Amino acid sequence: MARKLQDDDDGDDVDGPEDKYRAPALSKGLDILEHLASEAEGKTQADIAKTLGRTTSEIFRMLMVLRKRGYVHLNEEDDRYSLTTKLFEIAHRHPPVRRLTSIAGDAMQKLANRINQSMHMAILHSGKVLVIAQVDCSDNNITAVRLGAQISPYDTSSGRVLAARMDGETLAGLLAEAGPGTDDRQAAFVRDLPAVRAAGYAQNESFTIAGVVNIAAPVRDMTGRVVAAITIPFVRRLSGTNTASVDKAREELLAMCGAISQRLGAGATLEG
Repeated sequence: MARKLQDDDDGDDVDGPEDKYRAPALSKGLDILEHLASEAEGKTQADIAKTLGRTTSEIFRMLMVLRKRGYVHLNEEDDRYSLTTKLFEIAHRHPPVRRLTSIAGDAMQKLANRINQSMHMAILHSGKVLVIAQVDCSDNNITAVRLGAQISPYDTSSGRVLAARMDGETLAGLLAEAGPGTDDRQAAFVRDLPAVRAAGYAQNESFTIAGVVNIAAPVRDMTGRVVAAITIPFVRRLSGTNTASVDKAREELLAMCGAISQRLGAGATLEG
């Protein structure tokens, strides 16, 4: 028989054997964080309560705790709550991410300066491509992706590189998390994967910005699994400040990603 559990804060019921170990108060707090993550302008307490189907008193208590712990900020001019960067900072303290960025950061900056192009590193997180590192070149005109940006894998070269070597079950899980997309983008994404796998990189016109060629290459861990992708959104400047062609930039990117992978322990798996 399922046991009825009570929420410490408001006595919410937990029903059903599958919910035996739920923590309703924690769930509400996470619901708020997940909701605010997609709201660039923030939301009022009443709006959050309405969207989540909760009372304002329930939401108020959660928000007070989240404010005290530094996860949300209240703009007192319009009474809107928004996320702080604390979750992002915590994610970067997670050892795998910290190791990736610490190993890759210097190499990325040196390459950006050498070829006069910006670049970013991304991983997969909850069906999205998450940008965890971004470096700029010294040119006055650059194309950059915001650090912490979360983008549909269907709209990125990074996503194709990260998915190209997935087995069928893992890929199916990614597609389910990412959703169907729009304009048949999921189907186009899947069609591109064999070519990306065969080439060992992705290179295509940007899916979001005209005139930009995205070049993405994989970073692998000691098992040979692709754990990150580094992408150059290559721009051809009319001012004559380009220092490398697209082909040269791709060659340098692949070499750098290979070196980073070796530092992560990939070794002989790079040829697999």
